[in-house]
Amino acid sequence: MKLTIPKNTLAFLFFSFLGLLIATLGVYFLPSRFFNDTDIIVYDLYNEIGWKGSYPFTILFYKITGLKHLSFSLIGLIQFLIVIVLTYKIGVPKNFHKITTKNIVIYISFLLIGVFLCMPTKEFINYLLVALIVLLFIKKNFSVKTTVIITLLILTFFGYFFREYYMLIVLLTLIFYFISRVNIKNKKLATLFYGLLIAIGVSLSYGLIKGQFISQKTRESFNEFRKNDGENNSAIYSPVKTDTWYGESFGIVYGFFSVNLPFNGLKHITSPQILAFVIWQILLFIILFIRYERCLKQGISDNYDIWIFYIIFSFFIVQGVFEPDLGSAIRHKIGIFPFIYYGLYYNSFREKK
Repeated sequence: MKLTIPKNTLAFLFFSFLGLLIATLGVYFLPSRFFNDTDIIVYDLYNEIGWKGSYPFTILFYKITGLKHLSFSLIGLIQFLIVIVLTYKIGVPKNFHKITTKNIVIYISFLLIGVFLCMPTKEFINYLLVALIVLLFIKKNFSVKTTVIITLLILTFFGYFFREYYMLIVLLTLIFYFISRVNIKNKKLATLFYGLLIAIGVSLSYGLIKGQFISQKTRESFNEFRKNDGENNSAIYSPVKTDTWYGESFGIVYGFFSVNLPFNGLKHITSPQILAFVIWQILLFIILFIRYERCLKQGISDNYDIWIFYIIFSFFIVQGVFEPDLGSAIRHKIGIFPFIYYGLYYNSFREKK
């Protein structure tokens, strides 16, 4: 019997293979700045190992799994194979072999996965968790309500032990849901608008208690610290100082657009790599926003898929608060790639069921 592999599967395997090559060989050709965190993770330079906090948790993970003792090429190989199998479990869109803008964005994403998983990284842990959540939605073994409750509890737990900003994502996801239930026009824009307002409110409240606003404490302080770094050319600086309530508010909105619709990044015309990242992020956001609108029109009752979009755009808003540069923004998007992948092709995956 002749074995025939569908064209969409062949396309998936082809770009997976390219990503695998990058994940395996990236250590030999990627710039050193891609590996800034690896010494901390592998050698625990500051004796941080533990259960709480992104670095302590990641250091512990790589110690328990034994991955820290392997060469980066082998780490990249193992990590990429695991995540690509999980991605395959999510599904292969039936038209994945056709050259469309959406497919090209995902083709490039497969290569980026290879880039950011060719080393010990927090994004590998992130990817595993997100993939498991997406598979929970796809299997539909529970009602929408139960699935959402389980997901939000997982994200809250994950936020407590690994990345605190996931707690803000949970809050924003619920805000998106409640806004969607209100009878207002243009719900897709309304949810983003009120989501940004909530993020601003949280940051201002934090500032009143702690004496420093969130984006001021994270993005602005970090970028100021590395201001003279020659590799800092994609850093995000708010045009308005973030040490006042209105400056912080503007900074969060500016950050949101800078990491999701970074038209201001087109100025990097002489840096092809940055320009490519900018175009990728713009296309990704626009396509997801269109898909979000279509999903909203299908109603929110018994709609598993809409919750994936709530989480995605909540994450995008949170990125506007924290992300210090375009490179970090892309790396963290790769960490939630299973959400993005499902959001772009949810109709195709739904038809398979």
